[in-house]
Parts: sequence; structure tokens; C-alpha cells
Amino acid sequence: MIKDLHRQFNYSISAICRVLDMPKSSFYYQEKKVNDSLLKKEIETIFDYSQATYGARKIKQELMKNGLIVSRRKISNLMLQSGLVSVYTKLKKPKPKGRPIEAEVDNLVNRQFNNRAENEVIVGDLTYIRINGKWCYLCVLLDLCHRRIVGSAVGIAKSAELVLSAIYSVDFDLRKMQIFHSDRGSEFKNKFLDEVFHAFGIKRSLSAKGSPYDNAVIESSINIIKIEFVNRRTFHSLDEFKLFWFDYVNWYNNVRIHGSLNYKTPNESKKYLTGKLI
Repeated sequence: MIKDLHRQFNYSISAICRVLDMPKSSFYYQEKKVNDSLLKKEIETIFDYSQATYGARKIKQELMKNGLIVSRRKISNLMLQSGLVSVYTKLKKPKPKGRPIEAEVDNLVNRQFNNRAENEVIVGDLTYIRINGKWCYLCVLLDLCHRRIVGSAVGIAKSAELVLSAIYSVDFDLRKMQIFHSDRGSEFKNKFLDEVFHAFGIKRSLSAKGSPYDNAVIESSINIIKIEFVNRRTFHSLDEFKLFWFDYVNWYNNVRIHGSLNYKTPNESKKYLTGKLI
């Protein structure tokens, strides 16, 4: 009866229970008998049908149409467990931790991004990505010569270890890398990174403090990656992200044409040119 009155006349549950002199908790106690696993599947179905646009408020209304009265708090908790986040939900980006690198390291690149030899300058940067409703981090390394993605790593922590993983993933002999350029984020300064650079004879180059233009190529590439890849999909796990990322990198390097490469792909540029960009 309470369900019918609520559905037909849009009376609040609280008002109906008050008129009937019935504790609201008694009504919801009956609703708690709904199996959580079945309820979660129902929520997932509604969420998928909405193309990831419905939040707890709208899902609550859809459940009511099916005769299920569930609190928004309950729906939100089950959505969190399933990693369901509406595209309209704006997660707060974590504040950067640690101080920027204050060490006296020259900017060897000095915004000279073009006419670089292959493997001469590798630029790197990190960006936020949303996976299973949480912020994770993607580190991307780019060769300035052919604008080719040569290495990357994804993880739950923004750290020097993530940068190190990306460096170890590069698809060429590290001894061929002459300069590694990045901004002054603390994740790019670590004794292990310093040891790796020293061991392979790689020179460090850092942007000036607070000057994103000093690393403009990777900044622009990260923006492209966000628009073309990250923002167009919902990722439910790191493994799922890695699978799609592998395909995107292959497409980026072998299929996507670049204006800066005279509308060739990075790997086409690598084949046609010998160490220099047109």
C-alpha cells in the first residue's frame, strides 16, 4: 500500500508512514530483504542502458518503476562496489604531493623540439586517468624525432617508480637515449632514476619551474591522448585499461597521421627519414 501511494500520488515515504503511524524503519526493513547481488545486477543493467549517464538519483527512479524501493545511499554504495561512476560525476583530482625539483639541472632542450635525431631526446610526462571510479596515473614517453610513443606505464601511485617502469618499457636500447627531458615534478627525481641515467649515460634536462611550454610536445600529446582515448571510455580495472592502451599505442604509432610529420604516422616517418624531421 505504501509503495502504491508513493508511486501514484508521489507522497513521500516519510509522510505516508507518519499518517499510518508506522515507523519508517519498519518499511525499509522489508526492503532490505532484496538480495544485494541481484540488486547490484539491476543497477548495473540500468547504468549500462543509460550509457553511463545515470547517477544514484536517476537509478533510484528507475528501480522504483520496477517496484524496488532503495535508498540513494544504498544505490551509491553498490555503484561504488561495482566501479560505476556517471560521466557527469566530477572527481576531485588529488593535489600534487612533494616539492618540485629544486636541483640545478639545465634545460638542454630549450624548446628546440624539431630536427632532433632518433632517440636523441625522449620527453616524459604523467597524467590522471579514472579507472574503476578512482584516480590512477599514466606516464608516457615520446621520442621528439618522430613523435612516437616509445614507452609508458600505468599505476595507482604517482611516483618515481612509475616513471622508472615507463623508462624500462622503452622499445629500444637505453644506451641510445641521449637526453631525458621532463618537468620538475618530484616523481622525476629519485636516486634510482639517477642511477639508471648514470648507468646508461643519459643526460637529464628539466623545464624551468612553472613553465609548461618547455615541455610543450608531450603536453600536447597528453592532451590528444585524453581527448581521443581516455575521455571516450569507461575503464573498470587496470588490466582493462592496459589492454585498450596497448591497442591505442599501436594505432597512434602506426595509423594516426600527424601534421608535424607532414601527415605521416610516426613509424612511417621513421622509415622515410634518417634521423631528421622534415
